[in-house]
Amino acid sequence: MAAVDQGAGPTSVMDQTLFRAKDLAVTYESSRGPVKALEGLSATLGQGEFLSVLGPSGCGKSTLLKVVAGLLKPTSGTVTLAGAPIIGPRPDVGIVFQQPTLLPWQSTLDNVLLPIRTLGHDLAAGRKKAESLLKLVGLDKFSKHYPNELSGGMQQRVGIARGLVHDPALLLMDEPFAALDAMTREHMMLELQRIWMAARKSILFITHSIPEAVFLSDRIAVLSARPGRTIREVEVDLPRPRTLETMADKRFAELCNELRALFAELVKFDA
Repeated sequence: MAAVDQGAGPTSVMDQTLFRAKDLAVTYESSRGPVKALEGLSATLGQGEFLSVLGPSGCGKSTLLKVVAGLLKPTSGTVTLAGAPIIGPRPDVGIVFQQPTLLPWQSTLDNVLLPIRTLGHDLAAGRKKAESLLKLVGLDKFSKHYPNELSGGMQQRVGIARGLVHDPALLLMDEPFAALDAMTREHMMLELQRIWMAARKSILFITHSIPEAVFLSDRIAVLSARPGRTIREVEVDLPRPRTLETMADKRFAELCNELRALFAELVKFDA
Protein backbone atom coordinates (compact mmCIF):
# COMPACT_ATOMS: atom_id res chain seq x y z
CA MET A 1 0.00 0.00 0.00
CA ALA A 2 1.45 3.36 -0.97
CA ALA A 3 1.62 6.27 1.41
CA VAL A 4 -0.75 9.15 0.79
CA ASP A 5 0.43 12.37 -0.79
CA GLN A 6 1.22 14.68 2.09
CA GLY A 7 2.30 17.62 0.00
CA ALA A 8 5.74 17.96 1.60
CA GLY A 9 8.76 15.87 2.42
CA PRO A 10 10.38 13.04 0.48
CA THR A 11 7.38 10.70 0.46
CA SER A 12 4.87 12.59 -1.66
CA VAL A 13 4.49 9.64 -4.03
CA MET A 14 5.49 6.06 -3.28
CA ASP A 15 5.81 4.44 -6.67
CA GLN A 16 8.52 1.89 -5.90
CA THR A 17 8.71 -0.91 -3.37
CA LEU A 18 12.13 -1.20 -1.78
CA PHE A 19 11.47 -3.88 0.83
CA ARG A 20 8.92 -6.68 0.87
CA ALA A 21 8.14 -9.43 3.38
CA LYS A 22 5.64 -12.10 2.38
CA ASP A 23 4.21 -14.80 4.65
CA LEU A 24 7.24 -14.42 6.93
CA ALA A 25 7.57 -16.90 9.81
CA VAL A 26 10.30 -17.30 12.41
CA THR A 27 10.36 -20.11 14.95
CA TYR A 28 12.95 -20.34 17.71
CA GLU A 29 14.01 -23.55 19.36
CA SER A 30 14.02 -23.39 23.15
CA SER A 31 14.37 -25.77 26.09
CA ARG A 32 10.56 -25.84 26.24
CA GLY A 33 10.17 -26.59 22.55
CA PRO A 34 9.55 -24.45 19.45
CA VAL A 35 8.53 -20.83 20.00
CA LYS A 36 6.83 -18.98 17.16
CA ALA A 37 7.98 -15.34 17.05
CA LEU A 38 6.45 -14.40 13.67
CA GLU A 39 3.87 -16.19 11.56
CA GLY A 40 2.36 -15.13 8.25
CA LEU A 41 3.69 -11.58 8.43
CA SER A 42 3.55 -9.51 5.25
CA ALA A 43 4.69 -5.92 4.78
CA THR A 44 6.13 -3.53 2.20
CA LEU A 45 8.22 -0.37 2.37
CA GLY A 46 8.43 2.15 -0.44
CA GLN A 47 11.39 4.19 -1.63
CA GLY A 48 11.87 7.11 0.76
CA GLU A 49 9.01 5.99 2.99
CA PHE A 50 8.89 6.07 6.79
CA LEU A 51 7.18 2.91 8.03
CA SER A 52 6.73 2.20 11.73
CA VAL A 53 6.13 -1.29 13.06
CA LEU A 54 3.99 -1.04 16.18
CA GLY A 55 3.00 -3.84 18.50
CA PRO A 56 2.88 -5.09 22.09
CA SER A 57 6.01 -6.25 23.88
CA GLY A 58 7.16 -9.67 22.74
CA CYS A 59 5.24 -9.58 19.45
CA GLY A 60 8.34 -10.11 17.29
CA LYS A 61 9.19 -6.52 16.27
CA SER A 62 12.90 -6.93 16.98
CA THR A 63 12.84 -10.38 15.36
CA LEU A 64 11.53 -8.77 12.19
CA LEU A 65 14.34 -6.21 12.30
CA LYS A 66 16.96 -8.96 12.68
CA VAL A 67 15.54 -10.75 9.63
CA VAL A 68 15.60 -7.57 7.54
CA ALA A 69 19.16 -6.85 8.72
CA GLY A 70 20.20 -10.32 7.53
CA LEU A 71 21.14 -11.38 11.07
CA LEU A 72 18.44 -14.05 11.33
CA LYS A 73 17.12 -16.47 8.72
CA PRO A 74 13.35 -16.86 8.45
CA THR A 75 11.81 -20.27 9.02
CA SER A 76 9.59 -19.73 6.01
CA GLY A 77 8.37 -16.97 3.74
CA THR A 78 10.35 -14.48 1.69
CA VAL A 79 12.11 -11.20 2.45
CA THR A 80 13.55 -9.07 -0.34
CA LEU A 81 15.35 -5.74 -0.63
CA ALA A 82 15.41 -4.05 -4.03
CA GLY A 83 14.08 -7.32 -5.46
CA ALA A 84 16.92 -9.47 -4.10
CA PRO A 85 16.44 -12.01 -1.27
CA ILE A 86 17.98 -11.03 2.06
CA ILE A 87 20.22 -13.95 2.96
CA GLY A 88 22.76 -12.22 5.21
CA PRO A 89 24.06 -8.80 6.33
CA ARG A 90 24.13 -6.29 3.49
CA PRO A 91 26.14 -3.11 3.00
CA ASP A 92 23.04 -1.26 1.76
CA VAL A 93 21.32 -1.55 5.16
CA GLY A 94 22.09 0.73 8.12
CA ILE A 95 21.05 0.06 11.71
CA VAL A 96 20.38 2.36 14.66
CA PHE A 97 20.04 0.47 17.92
CA GLN A 98 18.07 1.23 21.08
CA GLN A 99 21.37 2.10 22.78
CA PRO A 100 23.90 4.17 20.78
CA THR A 101 26.64 1.54 21.40
CA LEU A 102 29.39 4.06 20.70
CA LEU A 103 33.03 3.08 21.23
CA PRO A 104 34.08 5.07 24.32
CA TRP A 105 37.71 5.43 23.20
CA GLN A 106 36.74 6.85 19.80
CA SER A 107 35.81 10.43 19.00
CA THR A 108 32.42 11.35 17.58
CA LEU A 109 33.86 11.49 14.06
CA ASP A 110 35.63 8.14 14.40
CA ASN A 111 32.46 6.50 15.74
CA VAL A 112 30.55 7.72 12.69
CA LEU A 113 33.33 6.42 10.43
CA LEU A 114 33.16 2.89 11.85
CA PRO A 115 31.01 1.43 8.99
CA ILE A 116 33.34 3.03 6.42
CA ARG A 117 36.32 1.25 7.93
CA THR A 118 34.44 -2.03 8.46
CA LEU A 119 33.21 -2.14 4.85
CA GLY A 120 36.58 -1.07 3.43
CA HIS A 121 35.23 2.06 1.75
CA ASP A 122 37.41 4.98 0.75
CA LEU A 123 38.33 6.73 4.01
CA ALA A 124 38.82 10.21 2.56
CA ALA A 125 35.38 10.17 0.89
CA GLY A 126 33.89 8.62 4.01
CA ARG A 127 35.33 11.36 6.19
CA LYS A 128 33.71 14.03 4.00
CA LYS A 129 30.39 12.18 4.22
CA ALA A 130 30.74 11.81 8.01
CA GLU A 131 31.50 15.50 8.44
CA SER A 132 28.48 16.38 6.30
CA LEU A 133 26.24 14.11 8.38
CA LEU A 134 27.54 15.52 11.65
CA LYS A 135 26.55 18.95 10.35
CA LEU A 136 23.14 17.57 9.38
CA VAL A 137 22.53 16.18 12.88
CA GLY A 138 23.85 19.35 14.50
CA LEU A 139 27.05 17.88 15.92
CA ASP A 140 29.75 19.30 13.65
CA LYS A 141 31.19 21.25 16.61
CA PHE A 142 31.45 18.03 18.62
CA SER A 143 33.39 15.91 16.13
CA LYS A 144 36.39 15.56 18.48
CA HIS A 145 34.34 14.88 21.62
CA TYR A 146 34.13 11.44 23.21
CA PRO A 147 30.84 9.68 24.05
CA ASN A 148 31.07 10.48 27.78
CA GLU A 149 31.14 14.16 26.85
CA LEU A 150 27.80 13.94 25.00
CA SER A 151 24.22 13.82 26.28
CA GLY A 152 22.01 10.81 25.59
CA GLY A 153 20.24 12.59 22.75
CA MET A 154 23.53 13.67 21.22
CA GLN A 155 24.86 10.13 21.40
CA GLN A 156 21.76 8.86 19.60
CA ARG A 157 22.27 11.46 16.87
CA VAL A 158 25.81 10.13 16.45
CA GLY A 159 24.23 6.67 16.06
CA ILE A 160 21.92 8.00 13.35
CA ALA A 161 24.83 9.61 11.48
CA ARG A 162 26.76 6.32 11.75
CA GLY A 163 23.78 4.43 10.33
CA LEU A 164 23.68 6.76 7.31
CA VAL A 165 27.39 7.26 6.61
CA HIS A 166 27.76 4.38 4.13
CA ASP A 167 24.70 5.62 2.19
CA PRO A 168 22.38 2.64 2.80
CA ALA A 169 19.18 2.18 0.84
CA LEU A 170 17.36 1.22 4.04
CA LEU A 171 17.79 2.43 7.61
CA LEU A 172 16.55 0.16 10.41
CA MET A 173 15.78 1.74 13.78
CA ASP A 174 15.07 -0.44 16.81
CA GLU A 175 13.25 1.70 19.41
CA PRO A 176 16.08 4.27 19.28
CA PHE A 177 14.46 6.71 21.73
CA ALA A 178 13.18 4.23 24.32
CA ALA A 179 15.96 4.98 26.84
CA LEU A 180 15.55 8.77 26.64
CA ASP A 181 13.56 11.00 28.98
CA ALA A 182 10.25 12.41 27.72
CA MET A 183 11.54 15.88 26.77
CA THR A 184 14.62 14.54 24.99
CA ARG A 185 12.46 11.98 23.22
CA GLU A 186 10.19 14.69 21.81
CA HIS A 187 13.23 16.67 20.66
CA MET A 188 14.68 13.58 18.97
CA MET A 189 11.39 12.94 17.17
CA LEU A 190 11.66 16.41 15.65
CA GLU A 191 15.32 15.86 14.83
CA LEU A 192 14.70 12.49 13.19
CA GLN A 193 11.93 13.93 11.03
CA ARG A 194 14.26 16.74 9.93
CA ILE A 195 17.13 14.33 9.18
CA TRP A 196 14.83 11.94 7.31
CA MET A 197 13.33 14.69 5.17
CA ALA A 198 16.85 15.87 4.28
CA ALA A 199 18.46 12.45 3.74
CA ARG A 200 15.52 10.92 1.82
CA LYS A 201 16.14 7.40 3.13
CA SER A 202 13.65 4.59 3.56
CA ILE A 203 13.21 3.92 7.28
CA LEU A 204 11.79 0.87 9.05
CA PHE A 205 11.16 2.07 12.59
CA ILE A 206 10.42 -0.32 15.45
CA THR A 207 8.45 1.12 18.37
CA HIS A 208 5.83 0.36 20.99
CA SER A 209 4.89 4.03 21.40
CA ILE A 210 1.66 5.01 19.65
CA PRO A 211 2.28 8.81 19.67
CA GLU A 212 5.83 8.29 18.40
CA ALA A 213 4.62 6.12 15.52
CA VAL A 214 1.87 8.57 14.56
CA PHE A 215 4.19 11.59 14.71
CA LEU A 216 6.96 10.09 12.59
CA SER A 217 5.34 7.75 10.09
CA ASP A 218 3.82 7.73 6.64
CA ARG A 219 2.32 4.34 7.47
CA ILE A 220 2.07 2.17 10.56
CA ALA A 221 2.07 -1.63 10.39
CA VAL A 222 0.35 -3.00 13.48
CA LEU A 223 1.42 -6.44 14.68
CA SER A 224 -0.58 -8.89 16.73
CA ALA A 225 0.67 -10.46 19.94
CA ARG A 226 3.13 -13.33 19.46
CA PRO A 227 3.38 -14.85 16.98
CA GLY A 228 3.48 -11.48 15.28
CA ARG A 229 1.60 -10.92 12.05
CA THR A 230 0.39 -7.74 10.36
CA ILE A 231 -3.23 -7.18 11.37
CA ARG A 232 -3.70 -3.58 10.23
CA GLU A 233 -1.96 -0.87 8.23
CA VAL A 234 -2.78 2.70 9.14
CA GLU A 235 -2.06 5.63 6.83
CA VAL A 236 -0.89 8.75 8.67
CA ASP A 237 -2.41 11.63 6.73
CA LEU A 238 -0.87 14.45 8.76
CA PRO A 239 0.96 17.14 6.75
CA ARG A 240 4.71 17.61 7.09
CA PRO A 241 6.78 19.00 8.58
CA ARG A 242 5.13 18.02 11.85
CA THR A 243 5.73 20.08 14.98
CA LEU A 244 5.05 19.62 18.68
CA GLU A 245 1.77 21.44 18.03
CA THR A 246 0.83 18.56 15.72
CA MET A 247 0.36 16.40 18.81
CA ALA A 248 -2.48 18.70 19.89
CA ASP A 249 -4.15 18.36 16.48
CA LYS A 250 -7.55 16.68 16.35
CA ARG A 251 -6.46 14.28 13.60
CA PHE A 252 -3.38 13.26 15.62
CA ALA A 253 -5.64 12.37 18.55
CA GLU A 254 -8.01 10.45 16.28
CA LEU A 255 -5.18 8.31 14.90
CA CYS A 256 -3.79 7.61 18.37
CA ASN A 257 -7.24 6.67 19.66
CA GLU A 258 -7.82 4.39 16.67
CA LEU A 259 -4.61 2.52 17.45
CA ARG A 260 -5.34 2.37 21.20
CA ALA A 261 -8.76 0.89 20.49
CA LEU A 262 -7.18 -1.69 18.22
CA PHE A 263 -4.72 -2.74 20.94
CA ALA A 264 -7.53 -2.85 23.51
CA GLU A 265 -9.29 -5.37 21.28
CA LEU A 266 -6.08 -7.39 20.98
CA VAL A 267 -5.69 -7.55 24.75
CA LYS A 268 -9.31 -8.59 25.11
CA PHE A 269 -8.88 -11.29 22.49
CA ASP A 270 -5.67 -12.63 24.09
CA ALA A 271 -7.29 -12.73 27.53
